[in-house]
Amino acid sequence: MTAGAVAGRYFYVWMAGAFLLVAFGGFLPTYWAPVIARTFHAPPIIHIHGALMFSWTCFYFVQTALVASGRTMDHRSWGLAGISLFSVIACAILVGEMAVLKRDEALGMGEAARRFAAVTLCAWPLMVGLFVLAIVNVRRPEVHKRLMTLLMSAMMTPAIARVFLTLLAPAGAVGPPSPFVSIPPSLVADLFVVVAMVRDWRLVGRPHPVYVYGGAVLLAQQVLTVPFAATATWMGIVRAFESLAG
Repeated sequence: MTAGAVAGRYFYVWMAGAFLLVAFGGFLPTYWAPVIARTFHAPPIIHIHGALMFSWTCFYFVQTALVASGRTMDHRSWGLAGISLFSVIACAILVGEMAVLKRDEALGMGEAARRFAAVTLCAWPLMVGLFVLAIVNVRRPEVHKRLMTLLMSAMMTPAIARVFLTLLAPAGAVGPPSPFVSIPPSLVADLFVVVAMVRDWRLVGRPHPVYVYGGAVLLAQQVLTVPFAATATWMGIVRAFESLAG
């Protein structure tokens, strides 16, 4: 096998490794280090959410490694476990957001929290949609793996945002920030999609439609969430969401 063929075969493993490094490194200063130092305090669901998300990133790395090593049947055998894990994650995101909204409301920051909740809650349907499409296309590997790459790229935004928060947040800042602060880390996360598109361009002369159309939808969701978060429509939606918690 030529060096180029080997590189192509392991491209998605390298991408998964990068996702793993970003997921861990991004949360190191604001979550992992404080947890180890026992200075991080949050509702239990936040810890559950963190464990699930990191487990998912590790799982994705293993799944890509199985395919790269030619163990496709093992990859498919673990598929149901992946569907189950992602389903639990999707539920944990909603429960965690409810807990955050309830906490911030008690601290007198309810309105700001509701506006910032749009960053998570508007991304949630797209994330779930990408995963469902990836499962539907499991028998079309070229589509499936690109949908999963698009999904994982989008899921890196929170980790990258923590780096921005650590380096750029004003000293003494408290409370939920403006939804606009989600744009820079989102664009950085989108660079993973750009890398994948360039790789396709070099191999087949054009980026795959999944990246073109899926990437456009992802970018639109990231950008349009900011003005949408300021509307009365969004405030009605998020208040209805809050009411589900009783």
